[in-house]
Amino acid sequence: MTTAAIITAAGRGLRAGGALPKQWQLLAGRPVLAHTLNAFAGLRVVLALHPDDRARAEALGVPVTLVDGGATRTASVRNALEALDGQSITKVLIHDGARPLISAEVIARVLAALEHHPAAAPALAVTDALWTGVDGQVTGTRDRTGLFRAQTPQGFQFNAILAAHRSFSGEAADDVEVARAAGIAVKIVEGCEDNLKLTYARDFARAEALLKGR
Repeated sequence: MTTAAIITAAGRGLRAGGALPKQWQLLAGRPVLAHTLNAFAGLRVVLALHPDDRARAEALGVPVTLVDGGATRTASVRNALEALDGQSITKVLIHDGARPLISAEVIARVLAALEHHPAAAPALAVTDALWTGVDGQVTGTRDRTGLFRAQTPQGFQFNAILAAHRSFSGEAADDVEVARAAGIAVKIVEGCEDNLKLTYARDFARAEALLKGR
């Protein structure tokens, strides 16, 4: 197996509320992370998680490699990449653990793009009008041409993204930012509206409805 998936799940997810971090809260009767991991069945999976959550991860009964996450998402991804170094991995997908509705079609599009590009990531073009605002008042507008809403999984040739992370300092919004800082070109592929990232409590209701619709 030469393709691996890294799932980031070390955050605490405080904005979602609840007694547990959002990736461990129940969605349709199962932990959010169980849905996410299921989407990558068949690949070698490395799960970057908070050290306090190891028992919960082991209880899922899913064959994954557990790696302690870092203080930031960027640090967590690097830890997971280092764990894969020397394991004959040629391509890697990096995905947010809090995106449990990722589809097989989006994953396939990213992997297909990696056959011809050093990196690829799903995104959706911005279609709404964009405003700037201060104190609840509109202060201006922005052109939406060429703007996209980034999603995951973001895919890379393994050696290239490992080298990019090793040379990157600071915190990045995502791994595309790390890749571009190293001069790696990233192909945009079509994302999916259902591939939402659970952030707030209200997102769980929407995700439940989408799961029932499937």
